[in-house]
Amino acid sequence: MTDASSNFSIQRIFAKTFAYIFFGLSAAIVLSTFTSAFGNIFNGDEITSVIIQMVNTSIIAIAVFELAIVINKEYGDDNGHDVVHMLRRTLPRFIGTVCVALSLEGLIMVIKYSQLDLAGNLYYPVAIIISAAFLLIALGVFLKFSPTE
Repeated sequence: MTDASSNFSIQRIFAKTFAYIFFGLSAAIVLSTFTSAFGNIFNGDEITSVIIQMVNTSIIAIAVFELAIVINKEYGDDNGHDVVHMLRRTLPRFIGTVCVALSLEGLIMVIKYSQLDLAGNLYYPVAIIISAAFLLIALGVFLKFSPTE
């Protein structure tokens, strides 16, 4: 076996291992979401707060799942890809998922702080939402200036 093919083999083994770890973590997060939701409902928590927690945690599970797919698809294949080409293909999906998660987290915090009359703490969710906006802008700049082929 040549040195290049052994590197791809080792790369594929690690990629598959990490992908399966992240798939498992995503499944564990989903199971944990439902068990804690049922527990919170039976303890008498408000259904609205339970649903918000479920959405919040489910988005984290989606982000971990997306990461597993990216690792499995991009590093688990034998095909050697150009790094920029690989990033142009996978980064928008992952960054999009992260931006959705950040935006929802910020909006949930705004709603929660508004209901609790904690207007002084609104700096944190606004910072989270602005961070998500800057992340999307940075992704757009990267996609605009990176080579397409």
